[in-house]
Amino acid sequence: MRTDLKDVTVVITGSNSGIGKVAAKRFAAEGYHVVMACRNIEKSSKAHKEVIDASKNENVDLMKLDVSSFESIRLFSSEYKRKNKKLDILIHNAGYFNHGEKVYQFSPDNIELTFATNTFGPFFMTQLLKDFLTRSDDPRILTASTTNIKHFYDPRRAIELDNLHGEFKDSRPYNVYKLYGDSKMALLMLTFKMAEEYQSDGIKVNAVMIPNIRQGKESLKKFKSYYRVLGTLQNLYARPPERMAATYFHICASDEFRNVTGKLINIDNEIISPTKLPPGKGGIGLIKELLGAQHYPRYADDKEVIEKVWDVSNSLVGSTSTHNN
Repeated sequence: MRTDLKDVTVVITGSNSGIGKVAAKRFAAEGYHVVMACRNIEKSSKAHKEVIDASKNENVDLMKLDVSSFESIRLFSSEYKRKNKKLDILIHNAGYFNHGEKVYQFSPDNIELTFATNTFGPFFMTQLLKDFLTRSDDPRILTASTTNIKHFYDPRRAIELDNLHGEFKDSRPYNVYKLYGDSKMALLMLTFKMAEEYQSDGIKVNAVMIPNIRQGKESLKKFKSYYRVLGTLQNLYARPPERMAATYFHICASDEFRNVTGKLINIDNEIISPTKLPPGKGGIGLIKELLGAQHYPRYADDKEVIEKVWDVSNSLVGSTSTHNN
């Protein structure tokens, strides 16, 4: 385990609510220096105080970050480097999934908002902070995946990268659920690729597959009426956010994962392996894998698609990623 935790810094995006806030409390309670990277500082100030009060740790900072905006990411990274000497743990927890949304939304960089927030924002932020991660003696990155990626067991399913700027917004219906799954699968592929690229720098990059997690009252209020009812019903059997936050902590802080990289991990801290089912195979085997948490679709390991996602990501952030302040 790490020592002198007050000098070990963890950045958690979207840590003003849900799993992110509970994870911030956990790291702070253990004595870590926690940076809560949140989009709305005014709304997040209450959560910031809550984390400090609950953990009895004053070494908790609140910094502005809109992970969907390249400019905001650049400003955050510059400010972080001005205030700190290194970065030990980077947790990409923030995500966009607006239940019931039926109209295309775009980021300040004119990128479809789901992809901008869930895929390209974390990728760009990692690039800008990579040099500070290499200064740590045990640098780790964790990205948030989801059970939604299991839709890729369908051999017809593929990530749509041809509509990132709304090229087909007038002819292709907006589907927030597909975009969410596509963006999260793309992030998982980037996680695998970054693990390879950063291995020589000693940076471990893993993903965690988040199951159905209990939604708080504030989160449920954001849902449309039908989805609010559905969310309330799902809460009856959903896991508490504290359970998921404990997994975040274990992956990022334990000796067990000190040398683990390029893996997808479940809530029970088990490394998930790619399925052995043939493409398109149904039956009992598929049902078990859809309900379980031991396997993921082989699509995630498709080298050709991984390279395409990597190239698209570099292309989108290429003109800005050279400005490593």
